[in-house]
Amino acid sequence: MIYRLIWFFFVILLVVGVPILSFLSTRDTRLRLVPRTALYFSAVVSQWLLTALGIVVVVTSMGFSSVGLRWTQWSAQVRWSILLIAVSLGVLGLSLLLERWGWWPEESELVRLLVPETRREKLWAVLVVAPTAALCEEFLYRGYLMAELSRWSHSASWAWAASSVAFGLAHSYQGISGMLRAAALGALLAYPVLHLGTLFPSIAAHFVVDAVALVWLAPRFMGNKAEV
Repeated sequence: MIYRLIWFFFVILLVVGVPILSFLSTRDTRLRLVPRTALYFSAVVSQWLLTALGIVVVVTSMGFSSVGLRWTQWSAQVRWSILLIAVSLGVLGLSLLLERWGWWPEESELVRLLVPETRREKLWAVLVVAPTAALCEEFLYRGYLMAELSRWSHSASWAWAASSVAFGLAHSYQGISGMLRAAALGALLAYPVLHLGTLFPSIAAHFVVDAVALVWLAPRFMGNKAEV
């Protein structure tokens, strides 16, 4: 009984708690005064703490293979990774173009604040922020949450949609634009998990997309001038 309560509250934390905390962060004006690398560090620590809790929950409930942490055919994983990267970057680039043309909601002030400008910040983005997001968010949302919702609802399609919406809401600090984009990318990243039963293509694609977005797409389309 105690384990079921833990699983239930962890799902609630991902679906409700994280979006609320994400939204509240946008109302903290002190964030604008914090150095960018300190914001990166805080976000990384928060994600790994949440992931550590998720690992405990998985160990006591379903096991790692049931949340997609298992190896499958190498060639299939490579193909899916390349396809995911291409499609996800296309979706991301299109949304930024639409925003520039005024056909997509503008990025929030906090998103613009987080875009790296210096060489040091870009190294942080590629070597720390992007891999953390790829590993932690895929494990939590495409791994644990989707598997748990599928088990509860007996519907992989419903779990796919609900976990994608939850992933979008978790990015509420990015405003409407970021939430819509995150939900769409979350749905794309979930596809190979459903078909291959493994998270590794989604983790690889997530890392590449975040790294490219942080160090190239966002500065280019949002007008940031990098310092070298």
